[in-house]
Amino acid sequence: MLRLIEIFASVQGETSLSGLPTTFIRLAACNLRCTWCDTTYSFGRGEPCSLSDIIGRVKDNGCPHVCITGGEPLLQEAVHGLMSQLCDLDYVVSLETGGSLSTEKVDPRVITILDVKCPGSGMSKKNHWPNLDLLRPQDEVKFVVLDREDYLYAKEISRKHHLFSRAVPILLSPVYGKLDPKNLVAWILEDKIPARLNLQIHKVIWSSETRGV
Repeated sequence: MLRLIEIFASVQGETSLSGLPTTFIRLAACNLRCTWCDTTYSFGRGEPCSLSDIIGRVKDNGCPHVCITGGEPLLQEAVHGLMSQLCDLDYVVSLETGGSLSTEKVDPRVITILDVKCPGSGMSKKNHWPNLDLLRPQDEVKFVVLDREDYLYAKEISRKHHLFSRAVPILLSPVYGKLDPKNLVAWILEDKIPARLNLQIHKVIWSSETRGV
């Protein structure tokens, strides 16, 4: 049983899977309170839902990709069983985690999108650094960047943990409406770092009143 906020079909708005039709499973509760969070409605308790019911709704949506998000999905132990069952059914499964909890138990078939919190989030002290040593070839690291300080932090963390030399995909995502993406692009080009600009395309496609991921 999992506590669920919502399940919906959309296109993936971020990561290397951006633009692909995806079923999103948003689980309830979060142990972080990022300053720029756009899904505060996920902080509640949600509604209890069985794994079989969730999988049935995923099948009804007909999307080959499934994204487990939140909130913080890893707060609920049963999420591991859900991810494994979805992988067994040949879905391409990604997990969006805030990076404060260990990813050690995540099914090796899952694409983990590890969000490393920058100072601008107010949550940088919550980062669980051993997760960076657990990254698999398919995983990606995301930094949500509020300002120049956050950018420099992301660059330093990537250098310190050898993410550049390990060829780990590094996603730099400007906080929507706060940091002009052109500024972030200029910094990336100036420093010649192998990072990807990660725009939230769902916020471009739909209005701010539409719930996104």
